[in-house]
Amino acid sequence: GMFVLLFLGWHVWFNDVVLGAAQDKASATLSQQWQIATRGQTEFDRAIGSSDGVFVTSVPPVLPRVNDAEAFANLIIPRFGDRYVRTIAETVDIASVLNNTATSVGHYPSSNLLGELGNFAIAGHRTTYGAAFGWVDNLRVGDRIYIEAEEGWYIYRFRNLEFVYPSEVAVLNPVPQTTIAAQERILTITTCHPKLSAAERFIAYSVFESFVPRENGTPTEVSAVVGRD
Repeated sequence: GMFVLLFLGWHVWFNDVVLGAAQDKASATLSQQWQIATRGQTEFDRAIGSSDGVFVTSVPPVLPRVNDAEAFANLIIPRFGDRYVRTIAETVDIASVLNNTATSVGHYPSSNLLGELGNFAIAGHRTTYGAAFGWVDNLRVGDRIYIEAEEGWYIYRFRNLEFVYPSEVAVLNPVPQTTIAAQERILTITTCHPKLSAAERFIAYSVFESFVPRENGTPTEVSAVVGRD
């Protein structure tokens, strides 16, 4: 019995390491494709927009809806480690997105689009298949969360968390848990709780802070992870 438990624990850990590495590589490839568009800039242009936060806006572009299972953004959470990046694809289908070696994070189609007023809600595993949100309980109030798209970086600040039952889908509303009209942009992360169980959902809320256009350079905090080999 103990051997079986040890084997299962090793299998889950090994699975997360291997698939996490594959997902890191896929995310880096996507980022490098987007970086090609900025190669014509001078070093002066890059320096001005890279780190001082001067060229940002509070009104980001709204990304159009893409096809199911299509990758359209990268999620970067510095609190999860200096190499953490995962790719976001459309829908939360388990086989084509959440268990995929190239994606692992899915956008709920019923929630708002990236950049739109309201709630951009995403899902990912807490254990197995790369454990996209295996460290969600490490988040601290004020932590920055970055979503990189072709247009640039959407920056959020982590605000709070809660635990709900799987049936409580109101966390996906434009304003979570209410029916009032949205006045701000929210990022909602959903994953299973506790680990290795689907009894509840761990919900982490963040609020939009700013948008950095790609032509203004990579935000300093994520420059080491964006587009690396």
